[in-house]
Amino acid sequence: MNSFRTRLTLIIIAMTALSVTAAGFLMMKTFKDNHINALEDNMVREMHLIVNKMDWLAGEPEQQFDYYTEEAVELEGYTDARITFIREDGTVIGDSDYDVRKMDNHADRDEVKEALEKGIGQAVRSSDTAGESLIYVAIPYTQASGDTYVVRLAMTLEEVEGSIDQLTIVLIAGLWILCAVAALISYRIALSLTKPLEQITKVAKRIKNMDYRARVKTTKQDEIGELGNAINAMADSLQVQMSRIKQNESQLESVLANMINGVVMIDAGGQILLMNRRAEEVLGFSARELVGRHFAEAKQQYELAQIIQEALDTKEHLREEITFYFPEERLLELNLVQIRENEGGPFSGVLLVLQDVSAIRRLERMRSEFVANVSHELKTPIAAVKGFAETLLGGAVKDEETARAFLQIIFDESDRLNRLIGDILELSKIESRRVPLMFSPVEIDVFMNKTVTLLESEASRKRITIERDVESGLYLEADEDRLRQIMMNLLSNGINYTPEGGRVTIRIFAYGDDHVRIQICDSGIGIPKKDLPRIFERFYRVDKARSRSSGGTGLGLSIVKHLVELHKGTISVSSTVGVGTTFTIDLPVIQ
Repeated sequence: MNSFRTRLTLIIIAMTALSVTAAGFLMMKTFKDNHINALEDNMVREMHLIVNKMDWLAGEPEQQFDYYTEEAVELEGYTDARITFIREDGTVIGDSDYDVRKMDNHADRDEVKEALEKGIGQAVRSSDTAGESLIYVAIPYTQASGDTYVVRLAMTLEEVEGSIDQLTIVLIAGLWILCAVAALISYRIALSLTKPLEQITKVAKRIKNMDYRARVKTTKQDEIGELGNAINAMADSLQVQMSRIKQNESQLESVLANMINGVVMIDAGGQILLMNRRAEEVLGFSARELVGRHFAEAKQQYELAQIIQEALDTKEHLREEITFYFPEERLLELNLVQIRENEGGPFSGVLLVLQDVSAIRRLERMRSEFVANVSHELKTPIAAVKGFAETLLGGAVKDEETARAFLQIIFDESDRLNRLIGDILELSKIESRRVPLMFSPVEIDVFMNKTVTLLESEASRKRITIERDVESGLYLEADEDRLRQIMMNLLSNGINYTPEGGRVTIRIFAYGDDHVRIQICDSGIGIPKKDLPRIFERFYRVDKARSRSSGGTGLGLSIVKHLVELHKGTISVSSTVGVGTTFTIDLPVIQ
């Protein structure tokens, strides 16, 4: 503020100095011009008197030199000015101060030319002869004989220049005095302007530092006073708003601290902005450790970071369930909601809501298992075992051949019952996402060789040929065990529902830029068109008698569909009755 005051003072002083200097130069010029004009008028009057009173001598210049020189010398005593007589051709025939015979021709002198043209000639210049500044005034005179002469008076400007020098000294002294007065006045003015501004600046800095009780003391109602009043009004408004914000913040902190769900706010750059107490318990980290840091720095399982990154990339609502093993094992439902400052505004991050659904899923699993235990699919093998056992107990056990046949049936149904229960449990685990997938690169060619080897004996019993058309060099990121489960189920179905001597074909190739397509085709009995939409439902069978005779449980395709979806892939089926069936799976190369 002091620098501003200094600049303002210097500006006022500079403006004052410039104004006085300009006025002084203008006054000096006006004084000089007026003085010269007065001299010229007086000289013209004197020359008119000379022209009218003197006797003019005609003749040649040599005859006139002495006469007009004497006249010039005599007249100089009356006029106190240098007098020069000049013929029309510019020859100087008389001069009061110098030898005319040595003087140059004056025909080109400005005052002489102007006098001959206009009647009066005037000029101010430095004289080559006198060596000083002179004012020249000339008038013409024409004799009765027709000869024209020019009479010229010259006076020095020494007196005028002396007066101007004195005036300059006075002006300089006055300028210094005015500058001193202006400096004093301008400093007082600058002080009166800047002192209130200094106070306003201090108050503004205190407000910036969140001291909303600071106020400006206003004593005047001028523009600066109005500015101070505006600052005070702003401080009042800010104080009220900050009180409301603190109240709302306190309420929000209370709500977040007592929520049963974990809440984590993440900005668009991935930085964690907020965590409530429940989120700290679920993640096993304190807010002090994570707030202000990137979410990837939280040493939680990889799936959580993947889901958060996907929500930031897609800017869409995501809902996932994953099992957390740290700090304790629990199943969590994750909801990621996009955050926008207002509807339709720019994306500013995501809100992660963590809900512990372990108990809920446990209840659902118990219900699912209960329903599975009492389902019709369990009753059939149990009824068969019970019926044949009763027959044996009724006396058929004495017939060795019949007893052996019945016992074989009981064994087969028990085995089928065991497989059915196993499939139900497997499906239940897959549906409840209790089977975490372990993704790793899988070389398709090698993988298929091992898988087909496991089924060759089953295929050879029915003389079924397994053909392979696998593109070389293909890799897929997948859970190898679950991928083998998918392939084994589909290939077993193909073998089971293909007549003896048929074939099952496996085709695997790159599909698009980032997918692999797997097609398993058989030359079996086919599936009617009306049954295709329900083929992946649990326990759904196209031909129940044929399915039971083949040992199927009705859950294989449902398990396959869930496993494919866990790999973020898709599965579809096409079939022609009597020709065969084709299952098509599209899996992403990178999970």
